Amino acid sequence: MLSRILGFVRDLVFAHWFGASAATDAFFVAFKIPNFLRRLFAEGSFSVAFVPILTEYRTKRNKLELQTFTDRMAGSLGLVVLLVSLVGVVAAPILVMIFAPGFWNESEGKYELTVEMLTLTFPYLFFITMTAFAGSILNTYNRFWVPAFTPVLLNLSLIGCAIWLSPMMERPIVALAWGVLIAGIVQFMFQLPFLWRVKLFPRPRVGFKDPGVVRVMRLMVPALFGVSVSQINLLLDTLIASFLVSGSISWLYYSDRLMEFPVGVLGVALGTVILPTLSRRHAENSPQAFSRTLDWALRLNILFGLPAAVGLFLLAGPMLATLFFSDAFDHHDVEMATRSLMAYAPGLMAIMLIKVLAPGFYGRQDTKTPVRIGVIAMSVNMVLNIILVFPLAHAGLALATTISSGLNAYLLFRALIIGRIYSPAAGWAALLLRVLLASLAMGIFIWWGAGDISEWLAGSGTSRVWWLAGLIASAIMVYFLTLFLLGARPGHFRSVER
Repeated sequence: MLSRILGFVRDLVFAHWFGASAATDAFFVAFKIPNFLRRLFAEGSFSVAFVPILTEYRTKRNKLELQTFTDRMAGSLGLVVLLVSLVGVVAAPILVMIFAPGFWNESEGKYELTVEMLTLTFPYLFFITMTAFAGSILNTYNRFWVPAFTPVLLNLSLIGCAIWLSPMMERPIVALAWGVLIAGIVQFMFQLPFLWRVKLFPRPRVGFKDPGVVRVMRLMVPALFGVSVSQINLLLDTLIASFLVSGSISWLYYSDRLMEFPVGVLGVALGTVILPTLSRRHAENSPQAFSRTLDWALRLNILFGLPAAVGLFLLAGPMLATLFFSDAFDHHDVEMATRSLMAYAPGLMAIMLIKVLAPGFYGRQDTKTPVRIGVIAMSVNMVLNIILVFPLAHAGLALATTISSGLNAYLLFRALIIGRIYSPAAGWAALLLRVLLASLAMGIFIWWGAGDISEWLAGSGTSRVWWLAGLIASAIMVYFLTLFLLGARPGHFRSVER
């Protein structure tokens, strides 16, 4: 929660200092490329492949075997990512051409600026991947708060560089690229003392032939794609948006950031917490406990995800106006970002469900099934991008992501049911009905209280903040009060695991 709130502060600073321009488009691309690879190598494929194997070693092997495995994993992973990072710096001009070809003929110098910043941001990949390695170990030992707090340091670094470093630079936006690099180093160093405390501090040694390393690498290959389908979709959005009017990439960025708040606070958090538990239940050969863990996570997902999607859709304009409206981010920018956020909002529930459903396979060391499903979803997304971008411009790209995410979530759920990996516990029909009715009541209240976007833009910054805060707080009360009156109780969402 703290990380996401600071993320909003960071984006608010970006919007007020730099607005939505050719320069911000260039930075968001320069940051998105290594950030995408971070999702693949770090939180994506590596974590979902490494945590189940590490849990198995911790459960079934002795301390020496566990230490040897982590040492060789650290050395092997570090070497690969270091080489990738070096290649990325050298190949920055080519990468920008691949991921944002529309920048090439821009008269505003977006291509050259993006290349310059990418050479600074790409080394972030090495440090953040090793940070994810350390975080995976800590998560396995139930030290969840340390990896969860680490992104706070990225936000603080970017905020600090935007405010204090950018005024001293010839091109102020380049300060943000330095902020990314500094953050990678700080995040990595922050986790090292905590690894020492759990007595699993790695001493990196290259060991590509180590049986444990081989197993992780084999699991990583399909997971490289499967776990990051949504990220690949976002990159495809960026590629196509680079051909649209200047500001399109920034509008998508700001709307995506608002959608990512509930995804990160609950979806990613639940996925992170249940993966070690699911891996342990699989190692213990406890299929019923495995299913109960999934069921609990899905209940919480529905409880918070559905009203969040409704609120995000109905409050898209007010939130963007409150957080980002300024001289640099004007009425037009608010209107354009609102369109893409309203297109993203219906897909929020699906993206959150993916964060919980996918660990149902990864905990069983099955990375192939999510890949097959991911290929289908990404193919649909590519087709829909081309179809929807013409009538809806950048909002069409967001809508394509929403539809393909829904398909992805449905196919994952269906595979878990057909494979008898997950069996829904009793009470789901009543639960869904209560959540739907409570979300409907909350939605009617928001629609009544939000008014027209012109009223938000005409008001002062302070009045917008109080209006939005009061509306959200009241909507939350309406939602949970309606749930209570319909018979929902905390016990319906409590974990049965002890």
